[in-house]
Amino acid sequence: MSIPTQAFEQYVIGFYNLENLFDVGNDKFILDDDFTPDGKKEWTQNRYQKKLDKLSDAISKIGFDYTGKMPSLLGVAEVENKKVLNDLISQPKLKAGNYDYIHYNSPDERGIDVALIYDATVFKVIHSEPLRIDITNLDGEPDRTRDILYVKGELSGMPVVVYVNHWPSRRDGPETTNYKRVTVAQQLVNHINTIDADQNRIKLDQSINDSSNIIVLGDFNDDPHNESIQNVLLPQGFDNVTAPLKKSHRGSLSHDFKWNLFDQILISKSLHNDINEALYFHKADIFDDIMLRQWSGKYRGQPARTFVGRKYKGGYSDHFPVFIILRRN
Repeated sequence: MSIPTQAFEQYVIGFYNLENLFDVGNDKFILDDDFTPDGKKEWTQNRYQKKLDKLSDAISKIGFDYTGKMPSLLGVAEVENKKVLNDLISQPKLKAGNYDYIHYNSPDERGIDVALIYDATVFKVIHSEPLRIDITNLDGEPDRTRDILYVKGELSGMPVVVYVNHWPSRRDGPETTNYKRVTVAQQLVNHINTIDADQNRIKLDQSINDSSNIIVLGDFNDDPHNESIQNVLLPQGFDNVTAPLKKSHRGSLSHDFKWNLFDQILISKSLHNDINEALYFHKADIFDDIMLRQWSGKYRGQPARTFVGRKYKGGYSDHFPVFIILRRN
C-alpha cells in the first residue's frame, strides 16, 4: 500500500528554458531588435502578455500533480531582464507562489540570461553571484556567453547551493562547439571545489547543518552521455537524476524529429541521505503534459513553441521543464 504524499514534506525544484522571454522595448546594448513591435518577430504587447500568461500557467503546474504545490525553486533561462521576471511572477497564476528572483545581466550578446525564481516563504538567500565564463572562439575572440548563477541558501532550514546554467549552443555543430561546453563544465567544477573543498557533497552521514547539498541545473546544450556531463561533472560527486528520463521517444526538446535531454538536474550524492530531518531526493520527471505540446500538424507532440522560424505560433517554449522532488519525513 502506498503512503499518501501528504505524509511527507515535499519541495519541487525545477528548470525551464523560457524561449526568448523579451519585453517589447528596444535595448540599445543588446541584440533584441527582432523582439520589438517593428522587428522581424512583430513582438507586440499582446504577444508578450500571451507569452507571460502561458508560461505562468505552465510554471504553476510543474510538479503539482505529485505534491499539490508550485515549485519552491525554479531555474530559468532566456530571460532578457528584471522587467520580464517581475512581469512573470506578477501573473495571477503565480501570485500564490510568494515568488522573488535572483538575476544578473550577463555578457550574452542577445541579452538572454539565467535567473532563479524562488518561494520566499521556504527559501532563504544567503549569497548569490554570477560566475563569469572565460571562453575563446577558434578565431581567438572572446565568446560572450551566459554567466552561471551561483546561489547559496537554505531550503526549509537545510543548506542548499544551486547553480543555474545555460551553456553555449550547438549552432555551429555539436563537435565544433563541444570544447566550449567542456570548458564551462571545467570552470563550474573549479568553483564547486572552491566552495566545497572538503567534498562534503559526497558524504551521506553529515548532520543537517554540516551537509553540503549542491544542485546543478540548466540547459546544458548537451545530452547526459556527452563529455561535459558524463566525464567532467558526474565524477565530481554528482548523480544525474534526470538522465534515465532520456528515451528515443521522450526528452525536453526535439531537433530534427529526434528527442534530446539538454535540460537536466544533477544533485550531489549527499541528497541521497538517510539523515534525520534532512531533505532527500525522491523523484525526477519532465513536465511534458499535452498542454505544452503541438496538438496537430507536422510537429505534433513536440513542444508548442512561440515561433517556428519567423512564423508566430503563440505557444509556450521550445523546451519542456524538468523537475525533481525533495522530501522530508
